[in-house]
Amino acid sequence: METPVETTRERLLNVAEQRFGEGGYEGTSLRAITVAAAANIAAVNYHFGSKEALLRAAVARAMAPVNTERRRRLDQLEAGAPPTPEALIRAFVEPGLDLVLRRGERGALIARFIGRIAFDPSRRIRELYAVESEPIESRYLAALQKALPQASPDAVAFGYVNMLGLLALHQSQALSPTPGAAGVQDTADPSDLAENLVTFLVAAFDHGLRS
Repeated sequence: METPVETTRERLLNVAEQRFGEGGYEGTSLRAITVAAAANIAAVNYHFGSKEALLRAAVARAMAPVNTERRRRLDQLEAGAPPTPEALIRAFVEPGLDLVLRRGERGALIARFIGRIAFDPSRRIRELYAVESEPIESRYLAALQKALPQASPDAVAFGYVNMLGLLALHQSQALSPTPGAAGVQDTADPSDLAENLVTFLVAAFDHGLRS
């Protein structure tokens, strides 16, 4: 059976993920992407319209599996009894870690790309990432605020932002662990990392928002 041939559009997206993940948006020229993708600027303009539009398409494609799984889990939780904070945290964290720890080289590439774009120095670039992440993230934040009525919305939002930061930290650590660093966890068993992180976050929300 023949292997499907990559289209020019797919090659551009694949190279964009890699190059933007390595050098960031400003540090990656459109020419570098087109040369590596065996394409030209006209192909970028035809398929996407601009360098920024290429980035936006790459982010949308990269985020799709995580967003889809998070949305599926949240829909399922909200269809039943009111979800607990732990159930919501687990439904959010596990797909994010699964991207890095269970999808091999492809998952590592996507996670590196998303991590670089999500924390890009340019506010405009971070906003492009937010266009893809904000709709489902805002649903989780609202669900957590509803599940924690004893806490103020601002307090829950503070905890939520810290959850995002911890998840990003563990994603990056899984990609390139620091040898011999104190507290660095062996990621051989992804389930252990997910369980430990969920347990920690549940305790942080419970203690931090009740005290």
